[in-house]
Amino acid sequence: MPCPGDDVSMHNTPTRVLLNVGHAIDHMFLLIFATAVTTIALEFGLTRWEDLMPYSAAAFLFFGLGALPAGKLGDHWGRRSMMILFFMGMGASAMLVAVTQSPLQLALALALLGCFASIYHPVGIPMLLQGSTKPGWTIGVNGFAGNIGVALAAVITGYLVKHFGWRLAFAVPGVLSLACGIAFAMVSTVESAPPAKRKATQVELPTRLLARVFLVMTLAATAGSLLFNFSTNGNYELLHERFADISRDPALLGVLLAVVYAVASIAQLVVGRLIDRFALKPLYLTVLLLQIPFLLFAAHAESWTLYVMQALFMTAIFGAIPFTDAMIVRYVDDRMRSRVAGMRLAVSLGASSVAVWLLGPLVKQSGFATLLWVMAGIAFITFLVVTQLPDTRTLETEKPAV
Repeated sequence: MPCPGDDVSMHNTPTRVLLNVGHAIDHMFLLIFATAVTTIALEFGLTRWEDLMPYSAAAFLFFGLGALPAGKLGDHWGRRSMMILFFMGMGASAMLVAVTQSPLQLALALALLGCFASIYHPVGIPMLLQGSTKPGWTIGVNGFAGNIGVALAAVITGYLVKHFGWRLAFAVPGVLSLACGIAFAMVSTVESAPPAKRKATQVELPTRLLARVFLVMTLAATAGSLLFNFSTNGNYELLHERFADISRDPALLGVLLAVVYAVASIAQLVVGRLIDRFALKPLYLTVLLLQIPFLLFAAHAESWTLYVMQALFMTAIFGAIPFTDAMIVRYVDDRMRSRVAGMRLAVSLGASSVAVWLLGPLVKQSGFATLLWVMAGIAFITFLVVTQLPDTRTLETEKPAV
């Protein structure tokens, strides 16, 4: 339970709404490029989208590595201040991307965007969870909001690219983020003290057991991030290649993909509710097991069959996302959640940025069928890793007495 001085009062409704909007912005901005990459490549004189895709890898690298200093600053400087920096930085860097004139300039601007994007997960999510009595549901709603951002990246970018060009696809959301930053500064309560200086709110696990949980959590999150990056950055072009009847209309493709993401996002709400009611480990293993057959069936599917399989494997991929944040809430005190999340994210997202760098060359060389087989293999490895997570009985036995 929260203790006095925890600043739970800062979580008024407008603040909670903006924290969830921030998650949508975080994921939306990182995927605008993936949706508009074909159009951008043509303007920059490249004949294939695969040749431009590696230029976005730095954004995802810094999205991961930046989580480490962001988490430390969130605990020691304050989460509210970091979230204001997030909104303003995302807006400014998106507008900078909109005025780039070459692939190198684009890569640098996207890298800056990745730096600011790295703030949200280790700072915004612990801030939202602070004092929450139903953390699973809170994580589920927040994950749903993040994936609505993924859906919006597809539909809004597709529309803006078709009617106004790819530059406005970055500039318009950039203005929105700046407005959210101003609103957040106005409605959120100033913290009485940064989290690291507050009193402990829960009993900590023994160091050995905590290290085991952290290792499993980090490895599973790395694999999950690989699947997330491969899928969300490649889904638009996968539909473009396998759905020939409508592949000529970028706006329609964007709408279809947005529907996939919106449907898949509901899984996070369901999983969030289940996390509050059932043991975490068997629930996590069940979701991971569902990923494998859906990815394998999609590897060789076409047209509407592919579309259905895409919706199913994205549902399973999105459904696995809440578990790592749930583990942090369950096993780590609020005073250091941003730092633990930052360390986990720096490793998992930094390592998984290779997916963005490899996506274009891998598809160009071997095709989407090979990519989906690789993703199924990653899902199987993740399943094996999570079997090593301590079960509830072990945790209750090894927790120190209060």
